[in-house]
Amino acid sequence: MKKGSVGLAALGLLVVWQIMAMLLNLHILPTTVKVLGVLFSEMGKDLPEHLLASLWRVTASMLLSVALAAPAGILIGQSDRLNRIFSPIIYLLYPIPKVVFVPIIFLFLGIGDIAKIVLIFLILFFQIIVLVRDQAAAIQPQLILSLRSLGAGRRALYRFVYLPASLPAILTALRQSVGTAVAVLYIAELFATQKGLGYYIYFNGSTLLNYPAMYAGVIMMSLLGLGLYFSVDWLEKWLCPWLYAK
Repeated sequence: MKKGSVGLAALGLLVVWQIMAMLLNLHILPTTVKVLGVLFSEMGKDLPEHLLASLWRVTASMLLSVALAAPAGILIGQSDRLNRIFSPIIYLLYPIPKVVFVPIIFLFLGIGDIAKIVLIFLILFFQIIVLVRDQAAAIQPQLILSLRSLGAGRRALYRFVYLPASLPAILTALRQSVGTAVAVLYIAELFATQKGLGYYIYFNGSTLLNYPAMYAGVIMMSLLGLGLYFSVDWLEKWLCPWLYAK
């Protein structure tokens, strides 16, 4: 998808928002111009600090999930025995909405950053492990046998076959999970914290009734999600150039 078309779509949404706000003339729906003015004003105050707190939590979750789920998915996908053991567990836990674990995670890990990171990690982990397992299992056995006949050991197979073949699946899982991860980030930041875009949105909207600032936080969280999404796109083009070869 071209970034120019995304920019035009965003501009169109802002124009529609401006028109709707002017027609409805409601206190709870400020105009686009007013919200953008507040957004630029807040960027000189504490909004960047909230953005960095949220960025740290979601980035740490993504890195942790890739570091653990990708090797696990490759191991399960290339081993029939491990697949028989762990696939039923994965299928049992994968469909469960991970948001239901919020009180349990906070009960065991407290209300700090670790609990929030673990909550987002759970969502990304299952997305990645399922796709990577399927990708690793789909590699042709003839290819593996050919490389082994040439003297390739287990380490070489993982480095030059399983990992490159699984990279698109890892990045696809991350791309699919970005929106959900940011949504869960908002929920996680509602609990006992004073830093993060989720807290900023809720505090301004529900406590201060400062709706322009609330919408400014919503825009910033949307930009965070878009930034992560396009970052994964960039990583895919850098790490998997063969996917874009003509």
